[in-house]
Amino acid sequence: MNKIIYYSAWIAFLVSCSATPNKKADLDKLKAQRDQLNTQISKIESKIDPKSDKNATDAAKVTVTDAEQGVFNHYIQVQGTVDGDQNIAVSPEISGIVTAVYVKEGTPVRKGQVMAELDTKVLKQSLEEVKTQYEMANSLFEKQSALWAKNIGSEVQFLQAKTNKESLQQRVGTMREQLKQAKIYSPITGTVESVPIRVGQNVSPGNPTSTIRVINMSIAKITADVSEAYAARIHDGNPVLVNFPDIGKDIETKLNFIGRYIDPTNRTFKVECKISSRDITLRANMIAYIKIKDYSTTNAYTLPVNLVQNDRDSKFIYLAKQNGKNWVAEKKMIKTGKDYDGVIEVIDGLTTGDKIITEGFQNLNPGENIVF
Repeated sequence: MNKIIYYSAWIAFLVSCSATPNKKADLDKLKAQRDQLNTQISKIESKIDPKSDKNATDAAKVTVTDAEQGVFNHYIQVQGTVDGDQNIAVSPEISGIVTAVYVKEGTPVRKGQVMAELDTKVLKQSLEEVKTQYEMANSLFEKQSALWAKNIGSEVQFLQAKTNKESLQQRVGTMREQLKQAKIYSPITGTVESVPIRVGQNVSPGNPTSTIRVINMSIAKITADVSEAYAARIHDGNPVLVNFPDIGKDIETKLNFIGRYIDPTNRTFKVECKISSRDITLRANMIAYIKIKDYSTTNAYTLPVNLVQNDRDSKFIYLAKQNGKNWVAEKKMIKTGKDYDGVIEVIDGLTTGDKIITEGFQNLNPGENIVF
């Protein structure tokens, strides 16, 4: 100990003489003397407490993290497709030859706007003929009605004139409706998506090649099929995070529809959510990933899944516990809950402040000395 005191005093003396011209040489000497002092100190400490050096040498190097409560969310993720809230394929109501097409792909249309017309030449001629017959029948009815008011003629004559006039009146109305059916109207306000029909083409109701598709994407809906295994965990209004990988966008919304029918072929049911596409460009049949939040807590202990080890029918982790001056590894049994995206909830076995060993735990044994 006298030697240590002597060296310490000498170093202090040399430091006080900092005005020496060769400062670099003095600094090198001081560093060498410091190393010698550190070596001597270590030897003396090992003689005073021989176990301390051995414990430091044998201790396993680990990394620890304090246990803290936080938010844990669990999601059910499924793949869905985008569609317009209004997506309608419009076909003609009657068969005929197309004489005019007024729209093309991308044309904005209003509800009730005429998009195409069919040939109505024959129908118009027939209507003129019927209108002529109606005018005659109406004139006869008016005359017969005037005579009948004066008790001239028979009731049968009056009723026949009335029936003939009303019959032709109905035919005129029917033919006018047929003329309207010869036009293809837009049932919604939106944008024309496809126009497969051409002038001169023979079209018919319900034929896919005879339809004009109109979509309104101001409100988009995303639909997906969910396994029936999640039927009890999904409800109307569940929070949803929708991811569009093609455009790199995430939008938060809620489920607005849950199917009550399980498809027997794949054991799934449909879910749907709607979003506004005002600030985002969406297209029908675009892929979207739907993350449905089915569980959430704000005071959960969570761990990376890879920290949890299995011991027969139980699960455990390693904690760092202080044992006198040393730290040792403690095997801690835990009970886990749900896991999501590589994180698992610990519902029993942890308290705030526990030091969880997150690195170097693979080959630890209970009670083994550790340093961190």
